[in-house]
Amino acid sequence: MIALIIRRFLQLVFLLFGISFLVFSSMYIAPGDPAAVIGGPTATESDISAIRANLGLDDPFLVQYARYVGNAVQGDFGYSYQTTQPVADAITVRFPNTLKLAIASMVVAVIIGIITGLISALRQNSWLDVSATTFALAGISIPNFWLGAILILIFSVNLQWLPVGGMSNPFYTVEGLKELVLPAITLGTGSAAMIARMARSSMLEVIRADYVRTARAKGVREKNIIWIHTLKNAMIPIITVIGLNFGFLLGGTIITEKVFAINGVGRLMIDAIAARDFPMVQGSVLLVATLFVLVNLLVDIVYTYIDPRIKYD
Repeated sequence: MIALIIRRFLQLVFLLFGISFLVFSSMYIAPGDPAAVIGGPTATESDISAIRANLGLDDPFLVQYARYVGNAVQGDFGYSYQTTQPVADAITVRFPNTLKLAIASMVVAVIIGIITGLISALRQNSWLDVSATTFALAGISIPNFWLGAILILIFSVNLQWLPVGGMSNPFYTVEGLKELVLPAITLGTGSAAMIARMARSSMLEVIRADYVRTARAKGVREKNIIWIHTLKNAMIPIITVIGLNFGFLLGGTIITEKVFAINGVGRLMIDAIAARDFPMVQGSVLLVATLFVLVNLLVDIVYTYIDPRIKYD
């Protein structure tokens, strides 16, 4: 296990170098001039040239990239072109909102997905199974921005049960929980559908196994067969889907944060892209990539506790 963790961290270093190069290259060749964006519509050509020289944008691509990597290794991810705020500080302020939203969405997805998948598998080809399959198809197909707008219209505008957006209160307060409900449902619906489909297929495969038929023949209670023998052995692929989706949720909250006016990393990233704020985009992408790799490492560790037969040499 220690060897696995060390190997993954070494892979993370090379992965971050590769991602930083790709993001830096993409922003470098993208149309538009960040110096012109910073200078504004009234800036003269001499003003823009001065800004470009001050930011080091006149240097060759490899020089700029080497300077960025050298500073990043020391923990300096630069300053925002928009606000002159350190990138690390800006991300640190907004990341808790993104993390809260991702965790809340994952809780919604796991509860709905596993329960729906179990019911669908245990009642195969019944109306419950058809309903669950339809839900999974709809959950994957419905865009987040449309679902979020519909939920706001129903529960915030018409019924006035929940706030329209924002995330300014602690999550453990009543107001904080109300702020999380709609965005968590919006973001978690697609993941719930994927988990439900995987739970159904995995449960159906395990239910037909010989040891399950043997347990029934020995008179083991159906409840124990489902929760002890079947579900536990079906959890490996389900855990895989949960881990992948949680990693995607940490980096895929952009649209949901925009719809619900949540001041998170996703919204920060899309605003930075629009403003050609290179350091902010690069810092945000590196954070998301790091979290995705760490989540997948955690999933690999969880495997060994769910199934002791899994060993990492």
